[in-house]
Amino acid sequence: MATQIVNKSSAAIESVDVLIVGAGISGIGMAVHLRDKCPGKSFAIVERRDDIGGTWNLFQYPGIRSDSDMHTLGFSFEPWTEQKSIADGPSIIKYLHRIKAKHDLEKHIHFGHKVLSASWSSEDARWTVTAEKSDGSHVTMHANFVYMGAGYYDYDNPYDAQIEGLANFKGDVVHPQFWPKDFDYTGKKVVIIGSGATAVTIVPVLAEKASHVTMLQRTPTWYASAPSKDWLANSLRKILPDKWAYKITRWKNVKMQDLTFRTARDNPQKVIDKLEKPMKKELGDKYVKEDYTPPYGPWEQRLCLVPDGDMFKAIAAGKADLKTGHIETVTESGIKLKSGETLDADVIVTATGLKLAVAGKVAFEVDGKPVNWPDHYYYKGCMFSDIPNLAIVFGYLNASWTLKADIVSEFACRVLNHMDATSTRIANPVLNKELEQEQLFDFSSGYIQRSINELPRNSTAMPWKLNQDYLFDKKILLHDPVDDGVMQFYGPNSQQGAGDSEPALEAAE
Repeated sequence: MATQIVNKSSAAIESVDVLIVGAGISGIGMAVHLRDKCPGKSFAIVERRDDIGGTWNLFQYPGIRSDSDMHTLGFSFEPWTEQKSIADGPSIIKYLHRIKAKHDLEKHIHFGHKVLSASWSSEDARWTVTAEKSDGSHVTMHANFVYMGAGYYDYDNPYDAQIEGLANFKGDVVHPQFWPKDFDYTGKKVVIIGSGATAVTIVPVLAEKASHVTMLQRTPTWYASAPSKDWLANSLRKILPDKWAYKITRWKNVKMQDLTFRTARDNPQKVIDKLEKPMKKELGDKYVKEDYTPPYGPWEQRLCLVPDGDMFKAIAAGKADLKTGHIETVTESGIKLKSGETLDADVIVTATGLKLAVAGKVAFEVDGKPVNWPDHYYYKGCMFSDIPNLAIVFGYLNASWTLKADIVSEFACRVLNHMDATSTRIANPVLNKELEQEQLFDFSSGYIQRSINELPRNSTAMPWKLNQDYLFDKKILLHDPVDDGVMQFYGPNSQQGAGDSEPALEAAE
């Protein structure tokens, strides 16, 4: 067993069994599963920021909230007990801190560590990981297994939509990913460019203080209006223990998400009718079909949640409006559309989307050869062909992120326990045949399509596939054999094959 780290602020990380990259939802979840299912394993969490939370720590824009219910965005092992199931960012951070304290994770977390590179050695059966600390110095760490919980987008660079004339604007230009602390928009005219989940969240909050808010979209988005409170969850907690009320609500929401997605693909008009009904009711005479009817079906791009119809209410009250059009240029005082219409603005919010980043932009290599992600296939949606002892979380596009994070963590623990049981040190999804390729995502969202050529490959069937079906993945990852004939378990300096006997990883001296 490797040396356990106990001092998060000063002690160097020498060698651990498992190195977890990222202290957001994915990383915190893996740490808890690891302590529960692999209690003998030493681990450390490295986090580039100075607090836990990941996305929820980075994003500080007004109204930051979940875009899915907390009974599925919450972990399987920790009930969500707040009244609101569509939670704001501070409530989610509070939930994560509660888990950190409950499971004594603080001493395992090393803040201010930005991972730069990870190099695998088959001879040593371990990863050598280099990180840059917040003071600019570099540190080297060793781990038998690396678990990437660093999210799926670029924390440093959002998508640049190349908006014509933006440099001409004399007012404030703000990107939600880098919202200035204490930014005052009171009494100002605000134009938000974009109509995705971030824009939808910001509109009703800014409308409370701004003189007026306009959401400018090139194409409409499908919106789902839903109560911010789950009446079933809140009712069940009055008569059942929290964990049982949570379990029932989680199961209900998983089934409803799955049913809605499948219905959207099989009978889109049925879902469209259900989505349009509350929009029309809330918006009244402000409902213009062309502004709320996308040129694609529901769930061909991610559905945006509007809790309690808050954005629609702001529009109906005249505090906000929605415009559909293309920008010709940004002027000193606003935005000129190709239609000839001009939108006056004091503030422009560029909610134009995220930029994807594979594996936290870490430079990976295997036995001296740099990893080019498009050369590798996903294995069971969480590992990669011919890359040993590495697992990663890429959450669902059609359901809550944590659903995937939970089962990937449990699968990683199953792999680690199988390695111990067979006295092997390497778990490698070996690809030894040609595969038929399939499009990685059946989604037309811009942030997906812009990065598709930089992402790993996808085949037509498991195990070489990133799937978008939680219930199917749950069966594969939690119940199918780990030793499936594809994943090879072996030791260094031996031929690939399950059952090779090698001593367990020992502590670095």
